[in-house]
Amino acid sequence: MTTDAVWREQDTSPSAIEGALRRLVAQCHATAEHCVPARTLNLVCVVEREWSGEIANRLRRVGRYHASRTVVCAVEANRSTIDAQATITIEGDPRPGEFAAMRELVVVDVGERHLRDLDTIVDPLVVTDLPTVVWSPHGHAQAVDALTTGRAGGDPLAQVVLLDAVDAPDVAAALERDCQLAERGEVVDLAWLRCTPWRERLAAAYDPPVRRPELHALSKLSVRYRQDSLVSALLLTGWMCSRLGWRAECLNRDGDLLRGRARTRGGEVELRLEPVGDMSVPGLSGVELRSDLGGGTLLALERGMGGLTARRREAPPRRDDDVIEHVWTVLGASRGEPGILGEGIRHALMRDPTFKPALAAARRLLA
Repeated sequence: MTTDAVWREQDTSPSAIEGALRRLVAQCHATAEHCVPARTLNLVCVVEREWSGEIANRLRRVGRYHASRTVVCAVEANRSTIDAQATITIEGDPRPGEFAAMRELVVVDVGERHLRDLDTIVDPLVVTDLPTVVWSPHGHAQAVDALTTGRAGGDPLAQVVLLDAVDAPDVAAALERDCQLAERGEVVDLAWLRCTPWRERLAAAYDPPVRRPELHALSKLSVRYRQDSLVSALLLTGWMCSRLGWRAECLNRDGDLLRGRARTRGGEVELRLEPVGDMSVPGLSGVELRSDLGGGTLLALERGMGGLTARRREAPPRRDDDVIEHVWTVLGASRGEPGILGEGIRHALMRDPTFKPALAAARRLLA
């Protein structure tokens, strides 16, 4: 990737920034006809200016999931004017007859006083007719509200909110905020994406018709998670409840454990959420499901090297035989933390119909 053009100005205005962007795009296309603007997604990042370098490093690691145009609003407490810098980069080194995509990055220095009306600053800077995602990793709920609430009954500027509920100090408040934002539009929560491999493998394990009766005979669900990732554990449990029609009661705290029960058509399922302290990345450590069908079965998934380690145990067909146990590795199931932001940006272009029911169920678990 090579930088092709840069523009910067102090004490500027949104209209001046928009005009400069148009000129930069025209200039790049005039000097290199093989370059075309990428037009898939707008990403608006609201960050603390002193931590903007960290956010820039995270954005560099999203790989091929870069937004077409990224607008970074760097917030300073006492700033009253707007400074800006626009950069256009060209991806790759195309051969004759091929094209290269131009991606635009706009960094706008704003003050806290600008956050309430941030939509009026950002509106001229995003590409129209493209989905717009807002990501505010350092809080600034006022800015997110400005971008996701339409003025005077109009459409909101941002249709998708990208967030990470793991960063919230209060889990119940984080789920409440997720629900509020989900009423306005789409929400992509990185805490939800961290449990995607686990959900995929659990669904695959019970997909064969011979295994499906076990789903209606489940008696226990245990989820282990890193100390700061209770939200991911709750969302996985909420997903199980919503997909299987369980009516879960509010969880009770027993030391570090969270315990509860969910009513099913055939009985009850014990719920157990347990933190562990030996994980280097956020997310889940293990999931275990027990069923009473056929003398009892167990399915366990554990985080391992290169994927998830799966273990299935079931009662022998004859009483005198040994318990049947199979252990295998699900290769590539764990996507890893470095790529989770890129996954979030990718999911902004998708719709996950299972997230909102799982979120509502997770919220009820802490009601």
